[in-house]
Amino acid sequence: MSGWWAYLEERTRREVDADVLRDRRLSAVVSVWEALRPLGVGLHEAELVVHARYEALGDRVQRMPPDPLDLPSLAARVAALPGRVAAVEAVWDGDTVHGWFVDLVAVLDSAEGESHLATVYHRSGGPRPGVAAAEAGRALACHLQVPFHFASPDVPDLDAPRWRTSQRLAEGP
Repeated sequence: MSGWWAYLEERTRREVDADVLRDRRLSAVVSVWEALRPLGVGLHEAELVVHARYEALGDRVQRMPPDPLDLPSLAARVAALPGRVAAVEAVWDGDTVHGWFVDLVAVLDSAEGESHLATVYHRSGGPRPGVAAAEAGRALACHLQVPFHFASPDVPDLDAPRWRTSQRLAEGP
């Protein structure tokens, strides 16, 4: 286990463990980082402390289930949105905890609006995030009779053009 754990106050340790047990990794990392930053601990070290707590607490951690990607669940999320969906889009993102993942979003008819529908992480034994997101996104777009856009389905690309950008380029000046 990380030696930094011993430097945390008991109250902070309880808060971090409570977050870990509820699978709230980011909140736990922030708590550790804020408490140890005066000692020169960086974000990466804070992540390692939290990772060690996940390992120490093991099976007691109540893992968050993955976002549902089935058509009825996604359609229900869309039905709760304010406004009409103009397109369904899949967008790569990533972080140091999960690696690369894909966000599935509903692009709303309003000027710049969009709404998060699901995040697709890599799951061992499951399809790659790009494949799973593309499958679910296409099915939802077909159901809604709107375009589906995934600029880079095979390779993570944070700079891939978004649907609105593609639309503006197609419309011209």
